[in-house]
Amino acid sequence: MNRLQSAERALRTAAPHELLDAVRVVLTELYGAEAVELFMADYGLTALQPVSVKPHNMEPVPVHGSPAGRAFGSQEPYCEAGQDRRMRVHLPVSVRGDRLGVLSVTLPGGDAARGCVSELAEIADVLAHEVLVADRDTDLYLQARRKDRLTLAAEMQWQLLPGRSCTRPEYDLGGQLEPAYAVFGDNFDWSATADRLMLYVTNGMGEGIEAALLTSLAINALRNARRAGIPIADQAALADQAVYAHYRGHRYLSVLMFDFDLDTGRVSVVDAGSPQLLRLRGGTVERVPFEAQLPLGMFEETDYVAQEFEVEPGDRLVFVSDGVHAVHSPRGEAYGDRALARAIHSTRLLPAAEVPRAILRELAGYRGEAVMPEDDALAVCLDWRGRPRPS
Repeated sequence: MNRLQSAERALRTAAPHELLDAVRVVLTELYGAEAVELFMADYGLTALQPVSVKPHNMEPVPVHGSPAGRAFGSQEPYCEAGQDRRMRVHLPVSVRGDRLGVLSVTLPGGDAARGCVSELAEIADVLAHEVLVADRDTDLYLQARRKDRLTLAAEMQWQLLPGRSCTRPEYDLGGQLEPAYAVFGDNFDWSATADRLMLYVTNGMGEGIEAALLTSLAINALRNARRAGIPIADQAALADQAVYAHYRGHRYLSVLMFDFDLDTGRVSVVDAGSPQLLRLRGGTVERVPFEAQLPLGMFEETDYVAQEFEVEPGDRLVFVSDGVHAVHSPRGEAYGDRALARAIHSTRLLPAAEVPRAILRELAGYRGEAVMPEDDALAVCLDWRGRPRPS
């Protein structure tokens, strides 16, 4: 059994809360590691939080401007030269494009250390899968992600998400909610099969726990209909009935729904409310308008109709809630399409997973960092490559 197989076996047989201990033992015994640390990305994507048992906590590492943050952002191993020819290797811990954190390993220096970086990267990939599975049985890694306490509403919203980013040959996806530790009702959801991607962007109504309960009901109603194999317009109708049955029109929820054909780039869309889509194509940013239909749960037995449009390889789609495009500056000036288009254009070189956070950071600067937001905000970015067309 080679070193990589031994490491994989050790991680797969470790108790959920002992994954860090297991990887430390493996990397120490098989690779001569002198130190091994695991960091999880916090909910706001500003810090890498150390996984440790209180009160023996290390200091968080900033995502921006640190060697570990460089590995997290680039999703590539980053080697940092240390003292006495030691080398510190920072390895992204990710699952199918969902960026969880960074594994940092200190090794004796020399060519031997550099020669094992690819093996260490594979071990970090195995660790990422095991952390994802372990979250079902322990709170250790979820606790490590938070640098502040989440509100109950935010706890519910983050637990609803499928992930914060996803990569497939046809597309890259990334999403972010703000304020990360006190989000109310905005949310996103996605699910892919061999041939299709379904994406929902929701803009909740209200504040606090009531907003979170409304969104939870709507998202689970949409998932229930989707998993029954029902077309997207009928998914909206069934979720509309579920929300109306509970709230009788007193509360409702806006949603923008997409069903992408991965083979052709054709998309079926249901626009039921306020979330908006902007497209970056050939250096030009423009809003893509759809026929607005009623939000889910506003009236009883609303019928929804799907519209069609197409995406092309190279398109970047950015979806935002009204907590983005309806924000005002301290002088009362609306953020609007023009400022949002500038933000999208200025982030054109960033990968999809980093775009939502960058847009929301620029939004906070426009609003004024000292000003508390009146609404939560959501941004989702999709980079479309599509499948090669038959020649």
